[in-house]
Amino acid sequence: MKLINLLISGCCLATAPGLVAQELNCTVEVNTQQVQGQETTFEALREGINEYMNSTKFSSAQFSPNEKIECRLYLTVAEYTDDKVKGDIQIQSSRPVYNSSYTSTLLNFKDTKVEFEYRPNQQMVFSENTMEDNLTALLNYYAYLILALDFDSFSSRGGQPYYERLQNIVQMAQSSGEIGWKTYDDNRNRAAVLAALTEPNTQVIRDLIYDYHRRGLDEMSVAPDKGRATITKALPALEQIREKAPMSVVLTMWHDAKLDELINVYSKGSQSERDEVYKLLSDLYPTDQARLADIKNPPETR
Repeated sequence: MKLINLLISGCCLATAPGLVAQELNCTVEVNTQQVQGQETTFEALREGINEYMNSTKFSSAQFSPNEKIECRLYLTVAEYTDDKVKGDIQIQSSRPVYNSSYTSTLLNFKDTKVEFEYRPNQQMVFSENTMEDNLTALLNYYAYLILALDFDSFSSRGGQPYYERLQNIVQMAQSSGEIGWKTYDDNRNRAAVLAALTEPNTQVIRDLIYDYHRRGLDEMSVAPDKGRATITKALPALEQIREKAPMSVVLTMWHDAKLDELINVYSKGSQSERDEVYKLLSDLYPTDQARLADIKNPPETR
């Protein structure tokens, strides 16, 4: 894939013939194993979410069909009573790596505080400036989070307009009293995720996202050692975050999105490089010593 095609998904371009505005290619799944019956209702819900995520224009950025952001929304329904759905959402997104067929995970997050009202064949209406209901607020939040992280990965802090929209969504949702939006109520809820990505103590994660993907992984396709060295230099940002906010949700988010990938990134690194990264990550994630051992001693070298 040409570089310009990658940059389109991370930069706002002027409208041009042949481009379309919708940004996401979202796979939607709904798991109803914990509830009985209502198959028609939940299939309508899945179809409605799918239509909303894949047809709503969330931004002014222009994407052609092959440049849409690949993402996945997996809703698990734990309870459905009196038109109220309770459960959790697993949300994932990825971006392509320059000059390769590889895609890198940007987001792999589980939201366990999901509640919304849904009636069969309920219409989902997009509004940027009002909160129509908690379901569309949830979908808008994750659409903009996907966009913010993707844009950050292609240009330095390029996702700023989408963080501002996220802030607007969180403020409106907090006024509604719905679960999962309150500041300080939970260090892993939606307000906490936004705060961790934007507050001074922890927003350095955004610089890491850019350095890791644009200056690291993309560079590795043509100069593996140079790209990997950039990643090695960027990773201490995680230590900075831990020192200032040891319980920050972004440390968990980075772990869930990147740990396995980092093992692969350093499989061909020098021993000194592997030792450095192993020490950093093992201090950050002490319960993952067994997995991280593959950075220090890749299986093929044993």
